[in-house]
Amino acid sequence: MRRKIPSTTALACFEAAARHRSYTRAAEELSLTQSAVSRQILALEAFVGVRMFQRTRHGVALTPAGEQYSRQVGRSLQGLERDTLDLMAGQGRGGGVALAAVPTFATRWLLPRLPALAQRHSGITVHIETRTRPFIFEDSGFDAALFAGTAEQVTHWPGIEAVHLMDEDVVPVCSPRLLPHPKPISPHALSAFPLLQQSTRPAAWRRWFGAMEVSASHALDGPRYELFSMAVVAAAHGMGVALVPRMLVQDELRSGLLVVACTDAPPVERAYYLVTPATEGLTPAVSLFKEWVLDTVAAERT
Repeated sequence: MRRKIPSTTALACFEAAARHRSYTRAAEELSLTQSAVSRQILALEAFVGVRMFQRTRHGVALTPAGEQYSRQVGRSLQGLERDTLDLMAGQGRGGGVALAAVPTFATRWLLPRLPALAQRHSGITVHIETRTRPFIFEDSGFDAALFAGTAEQVTHWPGIEAVHLMDEDVVPVCSPRLLPHPKPISPHALSAFPLLQQSTRPAAWRRWFGAMEVSASHALDGPRYELFSMAVVAAAHGMGVALVPRMLVQDELRSGLLVVACTDAPPVERAYYLVTPATEGLTPAVSLFKEWVLDTVAAERT
């Protein structure tokens, strides 16, 4: 059966013109003439029976239908390009995994372990982009995700399968220079120290002190950082105490650059999960990547 798909040339011209909001700039990008781009878009509009662009005083503008279709076409062309590059790079021997991941977990846990994946499956290439919130896999182009969140968030994430990797053991850390003596201090004593905030978890310190049954009037005060890695560097330079997952500061704790300021531990709220679409068949590359991640976590746990 013949598929109802426009030509890739027409789609490429449409996507470039939609992105630039200009036939001229699209032509420059694609090394075509403006009239050639215009003809391809007219052919696409005739094929689908829907008008994609409308003329304005300043050039062209997308219609509502064109706006929606441009997003879908952009994702499809990006995925096709990625798959083609994977095929060219691996000469058909492996495959690519488009992975969404929380940034610090990807940097501190996944990336140092990827050489082991390369030794085990030399043909697999992992492409990583940052995502911190649940998303719809069908609209994203991702094959899998490394997600940090609560069990409730994972339960209410539609269309996915999630495997628990490890709990998020959150600890307050600081430079040893900040403590009056080398031993950890009490939660009450910690409440007097400057606190470093993480902007994606603005109430983290308040919840931590609440679990410790300690009143901390300035639990929401202090400089805010978007990434854990920023808070870790600030803590290492003596700017205050950071509340971070222990797994992300193992090297700093081993070297003595950071110390655990208080060993009292609240109940675990969050965990790390490997998330994949709830489909019957993952690609071979994604299946092998998933198997490797689970084996790595199991080996490190034991």
